[in-house]
Amino acid sequence: MGNRYWFWVLVRLAVGVAIVAWAATYLRPGGGEKEFQKTLDALKQVHTFRVASTATPGTQHNEMLWEVDCNRDLLHYQWQVMDSSRPETGMARDEVHVANLEFDHENDGSWSKPRYAMRGRSAKRYCDDLAQGADSSLLPPIATMIKRAILQKGDKKTVNGVRCREWLVTMKGAPNGLEHDTVCLGLQDHLPYEMTVDWEHSRSSFSDYNSPIQFDVPESVLQSANASTGSN
Repeated sequence: MGNRYWFWVLVRLAVGVAIVAWAATYLRPGGGEKEFQKTLDALKQVHTFRVASTATPGTQHNEMLWEVDCNRDLLHYQWQVMDSSRPETGMARDEVHVANLEFDHENDGSWSKPRYAMRGRSAKRYCDDLAQGADSSLLPPIATMIKRAILQKGDKKTVNGVRCREWLVTMKGAPNGLEHDTVCLGLQDHLPYEMTVDWEHSRSSFSDYNSPIQFDVPESVLQSANASTGSN
């Protein structure tokens, strides 16, 4: 009787130690949080980048492209949404933002200043957020993931020619509760190169960090914007 009692005490103790050790892999500094902190620090040095995203929530199909050059305070944004249940509601946008000026691509192929410009979309604003270690709405919310998410190490893979490690990210955020994301962080530079969000059925790829970006925009538009803002 005595031996059986101590046997079950030891079994319960072993199970308790295993549970604590499992939880510690998520909670202690130096695990996933350490790697994501390296990413947050690396993002502080980013001055140019490109984001390409697709999302298929429900019957919709969304495509977005962001090109950001903080050195010139220049941002190019394209967005297209289609709904298979209502094809007539499809929309598209093509915008260039230079400092506080916006130019829209019209249906006839021309570019013009809108009557009511969209406020808050400037390259400088996004890069200021990154430099301060804050989340931007364009790149993965690394700061929030460090604070709130459970981070699990995944496999290595290649995204757009860059070797990265995929991390499984679980946190609150989806309409029905938990959100399950993946983020692939560069093995060499720690920068994010891919992110998926399950409930949005979305995938975003990130590229051209600190590389010169050739904008698919007429030079006359850029010259006009630069003249208005005093940029070179």
